Amino acid sequence: MIKHIPVLLNEAIDSLDIKKGETVIDATVGAGGHSKMICQKVGKEGTLVGLDQDKTALEIAREKLVGEKCEVILVNGNFGDIEPLTQGEGLKKVDKILFDLGVNSMQLGPTGRGFSFLYDEPLLMTLKSDLNEDDLTAYEIVNTYREEELADIIYKYGEDRASRRIAKEIVKARKLKPVSTSGELAKIVKGAFPIKHFKISPATRTFQALRIAVNDELGALERGLRGSWEILDKGGRMSVISFHSLEDRIVKNFFRNLSKEKKGLLINKKPITATREEVRSNPRSRSAKLRTIEKI
Repeated sequence: MIKHIPVLLNEAIDSLDIKKGETVIDATVGAGGHSKMICQKVGKEGTLVGLDQDKTALEIAREKLVGEKCEVILVNGNFGDIEPLTQGEGLKKVDKILFDLGVNSMQLGPTGRGFSFLYDEPLLMTLKSDLNEDDLTAYEIVNTYREEELADIIYKYGEDRASRRIAKEIVKARKLKPVSTSGELAKIVKGAFPIKHFKISPATRTFQALRIAVNDELGALERGLRGSWEILDKGGRMSVISFHSLEDRIVKNFFRNLSKEKKGLLINKKPITATREEVRSNPRSRSAKLRTIEKI
């Protein structure tokens, strides 16, 4: 399993200005990297509420948080439902909320769910641990969506200008046999490009687009931001770490509108980004942007 390194750890925690005894939500608890430091900040009188729809991530976080003195409440669920999930734990208002968006480093390793084009795994790409019959998967999108729909998803969520060429190759391949694994899909996407030397794999954007579509990540983010604002107490802060322009645009516009309406105070007018040192040690951090707002 790939070791998870939390991105913008110190910057995110500092931006929240956490005090002893506060209640803080880590809306994307993952492997518990940010949560561990949050616990240390709130102390034994404080509470950490960690959300994640991946049960495996919750168990890893639970182990990592053993020995921490704060009260720990871990909840299996999507942060798009943050308001009912939090209220279900008896919490009407909280002091601070942190979102660390996208997949974590562990999910880019071998997971059995096909997030990465580096492994040949079932083509699922869902963040959920337990699938129902009605749950959408990458397999369904790749093998049943019309060519135009496929191209639109790859263009909209992957921002790939070659989306129509990629979609055409996928449809051509699936006519021979269903595309069943991440390895098969990666090979098809790479075959859509005549040039074979790339700075990043040509499959990167397609895999990102499918993951976003499968998990309705942008819709969940919009719902999560609105729900978070409802449960955030006056004087409380919300920080969001995003990793691509689509996410950042949603966060930027949401925060800016609250600022214009005099409901929120922008803590940093421009997003905080990773230092050169962090990018060298953790390349994933190169695209990270941190934005913070305080409720007034």
